[in-house]
Amino acid sequence: MNQSNFLILLVSLAMVACGGSDQPSAQSAAVAPADDQVVITEPAEIVVDEVDADAMPAEVVEESGAEEAVDVEDKPIILAQADVPAAASQDWKFTEGQHYARMVPTQPTVGGSDKIEVAEIFWYGCSHCYDFEQFINRWEEQKPANSSFVRIPATWNPLVKLHAQLYYTEEVLVKNGKIAEPEQFRNAVFAEYHRRGNRLASIDAIQQLFSKHGVSEDDFTKTWGSFEVSQKVRVADDLQRRYGITGVPAVVVNGKYRSGAAEAGGYPQLLELVDELIVKESIR
Repeated sequence: MNQSNFLILLVSLAMVACGGSDQPSAQSAAVAPADDQVVITEPAEIVVDEVDADAMPAEVVEESGAEEAVDVEDKPIILAQADVPAAASQDWKFTEGQHYARMVPTQPTVGGSDKIEVAEIFWYGCSHCYDFEQFINRWEEQKPANSSFVRIPATWNPLVKLHAQLYYTEEVLVKNGKIAEPEQFRNAVFAEYHRRGNRLASIDAIQQLFSKHGVSEDDFTKTWGSFEVSQKVRVADDLQRRYGITGVPAVVVNGKYRSGAAEAGGYPQLLELVDELIVKESIR
């Protein structure tokens, strides 16, 4: 090898060494997130395109080009912000665990899933249920369009279960057009128990009340002992256990949230809570 060829070889080796040393390493590209950045619960996968060695330019990168590459790589990596659920961004007035309980898992409801169901669990013999009537009736008249309302009678002892059968007999007779004024009849049941002292503790006493409101003995007897009424009582009994009802009146929203006036702070506050939970269910 002559002297000129030897010098050319030395220069080429020096240029290759200079160009390779300025390439940023994969380790230096990983930037730790700042303290105020959102921590993503699932690790983000960084996809690095494989480099095609055959497609790389043959010429060596000049010193100025290598410096520009380092400047770009030195910029901090900004992680994508995690999506925040709409419900979490709301300012809620009521607090889970204080004003209401969340049932886990979510329990069945009486109706379908097309609307958010609000269920009142009650007993005709409960004075608090009697007081709550005017509040829940007014709320029902102006309830949100995406909600539905049902009543579920309590069933925890023989007398209360007898009144649950009374309620569902009333419901079926209303559906069949045998009771013309449902609200009037319902108010009469409450008044019979709380104002007249009639505890409605027997089938005969209950039948006489229906008779006063135009229901024949035959219609009452067939409805009272029907499979339809019996099945409704069984469903109410099952739901009461599933919902963990220990007192009435109680309100359950969509089989998921349970509360009462004591937890919410009163009857008006309880219905404010119901409206708030409907909103929460709407945007989840």
